Amino acid sequence: MPILGSIIKQVINVRGRIPARQNTHKQQIRQLRKLMLKAQFTEFGMAHQFNELVLIDDPIKAFQNTVPIFDYQSIFDAWWHRTLKGEKNICWPGKIKYFALSSGTSESSSKHIPVTKDLIKTIHKGTVKQILSTRHFNFTKEQYETEILFVGGSTNLNYNGTYFSGDLSGITTGTQPRWFQNFTLPGPDIRSLADWESKLTDIVNNAKQWNVGFICGVPAWIQILFERIIKHYNVNTIHDVWPNLAIYVHGGVAIAPYKSSINALCSKELIYLDTYMASEGFIAYQERPNPQQAMKLITDNKLFFEFVPFTDEHFDADGNIKPNAKALCLTEVEADKEYALLLSTPAGAWRYLIGDTVKFTDVARNEIIITGRTKHFLSLCGEHLSVDNMNKAVQLTADELGITINEFCVAGMPYQGLFAHHWYLGTDKNADPAILREKIDHHLKVLNDDYKTERLHALKDVIITVLPHQVFINFLASKNKLGGQSKFPRVMKSKHLNDWLAFLETNTLRY
Repeated sequence: MPILGSIIKQVINVRGRIPARQNTHKQQIRQLRKLMLKAQFTEFGMAHQFNELVLIDDPIKAFQNTVPIFDYQSIFDAWWHRTLKGEKNICWPGKIKYFALSSGTSESSSKHIPVTKDLIKTIHKGTVKQILSTRHFNFTKEQYETEILFVGGSTNLNYNGTYFSGDLSGITTGTQPRWFQNFTLPGPDIRSLADWESKLTDIVNNAKQWNVGFICGVPAWIQILFERIIKHYNVNTIHDVWPNLAIYVHGGVAIAPYKSSINALCSKELIYLDTYMASEGFIAYQERPNPQQAMKLITDNKLFFEFVPFTDEHFDADGNIKPNAKALCLTEVEADKEYALLLSTPAGAWRYLIGDTVKFTDVARNEIIITGRTKHFLSLCGEHLSVDNMNKAVQLTADELGITINEFCVAGMPYQGLFAHHWYLGTDKNADPAILREKIDHHLKVLNDDYKTERLHALKDVIITVLPHQVFINFLASKNKLGGQSKFPRVMKSKHLNDWLAFLETNTLRY
């Protein structure tokens, strides 16, 4: 490992002296052309004249005029359902061997997203790019001599005779290059465990044998892991077991609500690196230190990006994209405006609405933050409340009251002939709902002018229910959604809301 650490450090330093390509528009044209060339003889490619589009000098506008925008249901009904049956050459050459299952925070809990060998290669390449970017953080060679712990889904995938399915993290971890597996944890036996409790127990039992310097995973599960390790070994902080732990690579949800509680389990401050990995591919990573933890889009790795302004002109009140929606390319976006992200990928996703909304913090650097989900927002009466607004208001409230609010969700509801928001807050200690209501309401009025206006009119009240953190974990357990990439939805609507309310009726855990 010491030799390996020195080699990696040297490679990173050398890579840092190689000038990066700056013309991202040309990069994106190249990626789109590569995708269409590879898929031109698939049924999708032939139906949309890819063989002609690739000959155009700048094919982006022609591509947008020829290929419609898809969400999951529309592309599944038209094309992907055939790949689940084992048909070849539908949207991408060959037969689809793997499908990533959705994490369950969207309107459907059984989405099957195609994962091909070509997509897996781009994910591995993105991982290497992120490792090479750590030159901006001035890590020592000793840091690269430590081990990387991935707390993700099971590599023991489900097989139905036609295809394998499971968490994307389980698919990609199980297909990592052998050289990379040699210094990553927790090892093949633990990685393959499908039961989250068993996996957690085995990681805890082996923790003292490992020299963990980097840890990767969804914040809620990393916090639970730290708490269990500390309790198991009867120590004060996670650094009593892993003294060289310095970097936490996170993703999936905003880190802000979890930072204070994770920091409380450490004796020294961790470096938090954000990453944007979706079932559809490795989209962006935090390349450099910055206050917002903004992430750089990977524009040269066989993903083609488009951006639909997240406005009433393009989306209806339920977050469904309208038929006349227009998408922008990278050269047309503006900073501090919210966009829904479209992807075209080497797994047969074409102009695919993945459901996330993003905002550019630096257009020149192609740096973004994730602001929420197209269907995880509240606009009952024009308040246009995003998940980003919610996260910030909750974090400010928790900091002011000296409490931890890791988990929360919000539901819109009819109220006295108009509307109200009902917040369910998971806290580490009981807190006064009236004070929480006052502070969250105040912060949202500061953060969002539309919300401030509607609080004077149609949005008549804010209702607060305080719950222990464990209630949220128990709900995920009831849905078989513990561990891996699973996370709690911030906005409850439709079936999710009904399931949540039914669960709360029978749940006995209260303050």
